Amino acid sequence: MSTRSVRTRSDQDLSERLARSAAATGAGAWMRTSDFPAWLAGRAAANRFEVRRIPFRDLDAWSFAPGTGNLHHRTGKFFSVEGVSVQVEQGVVSSWRQPIIVQPEVGILGILAKEFDGVLHFLMQAKMEPGNRNLLQLSPTVQATRSNYTGVHRGTNVRYLSYFTDSGAGQVLADVLQSEHGAWFYRKSNRNMLVETMSEVEPHPDFCWLTLGQIGRLLSEDNVVNMDSRTVVATFPMHGTSSVALHSDAELQSWFTVERAGHDVEIMRIPLAEVSGWELGESQLSRVDEKYFRLIAVAVEAGSREVATWTQPLFEPIGQGIAAFIFRRIDGLPHLLVQAKLEAGFLDTVELAPTVQCVPSNWDQRPPYLELVLEASSDRVRYDVVHSEEGGRFLNAESRYMFVEADIPLEVPRGYCWATPAQLNWLAGHGHYLNVQARTLLSCLNAGAVSLNQEFAHYD
Repeated sequence: MSTRSVRTRSDQDLSERLARSAAATGAGAWMRTSDFPAWLAGRAAANRFEVRRIPFRDLDAWSFAPGTGNLHHRTGKFFSVEGVSVQVEQGVVSSWRQPIIVQPEVGILGILAKEFDGVLHFLMQAKMEPGNRNLLQLSPTVQATRSNYTGVHRGTNVRYLSYFTDSGAGQVLADVLQSEHGAWFYRKSNRNMLVETMSEVEPHPDFCWLTLGQIGRLLSEDNVVNMDSRTVVATFPMHGTSSVALHSDAELQSWFTVERAGHDVEIMRIPLAEVSGWELGESQLSRVDEKYFRLIAVAVEAGSREVATWTQPLFEPIGQGIAAFIFRRIDGLPHLLVQAKLEAGFLDTVELAPTVQCVPSNWDQRPPYLELVLEASSDRVRYDVVHSEEGGRFLNAESRYMFVEADIPLEVPRGYCWATPAQLNWLAGHGHYLNVQARTLLSCLNAGAVSLNQEFAHYD
């Protein structure tokens, strides 16, 4: 006879606990926020880190396949670089071909939580990624592909992995599949997880316990909190207190469904050798006009990683990106202007993106609202910080993330819609609604790095 019984469908107290942690900004149980830079510098000094460009011929265990030209690892694991052909009926450009990263395995991005003195803290890692401009950034407790945590690289085990893979090791507070960069990954997903433990956890020297508010303070600094941490923090169920919005949840979801269903898109994987307009040299694969990005190769030394030395390909973007939410108050309540953005690698045509998401130098015809964001006066810019994108696959990929207040009309072009932060947080609890750039900006709200309403924190 079963002893199990019904219980509440959600933890009503969790959002309040997260809010208390977000309010704890100056100090946590483990360190003061002001001590973090010295701690991170100490972790950088404790190990040797070096990344240098190499010609493709010096890649170890990587090669271009005869015939297809696809770049792959000899094990068939990790990832490959292939081609993709895209045709769309709408948009400034109707068709194009490009290289794309194919990594079908699902990785784990997991943050471990524990209460100290009644306040939730999060176990964060000082992790080296070869593509980060400053190499060492704050990452989740676990940030690992399946190839890594199953030991394909024959390196050391991933620390704290069991909390996210073993049933009963902790209480799961959030667990959702989310996309990565749709412009550069083909249908890539990761599990974004938040797990709470009641047991004692001794942090390795490369790990530290921080409150959500401390993470928020660090999100106000350039290139400190990595992309993987940001996307997990975006899934934290910060429900807020507001139950009103310009559009009901059902209306917002219906609008998005119409946008997703209304795009006539043909996306096909093709051999990398058939990507026209790109030239392969000894050290890079790039477009003839030197726009967008290039494929390069690097050799890496990292004393704190599971494997100390390796070589790998990376995508190197050309130009800094910008990802900005325009917001305005509607009946006193902040609303964000989201767009349904198509990217070649998305699982289902479009995901919700910031109002502006582009690399300005790549555009001859400026996208909507870009000039408004770039020309905004300082008193209208609520947040303006540069963050690195995925440092494990992209070299020096940075975007300028912004919240900009603007009293623009409520009537907006097709493909755009007003939504509250609380509505976006609700959607972030479901897979493949918000793209990675939108989730970065949402993480800044979740952690209290920015408030769109001076009188209230989070989503009131």
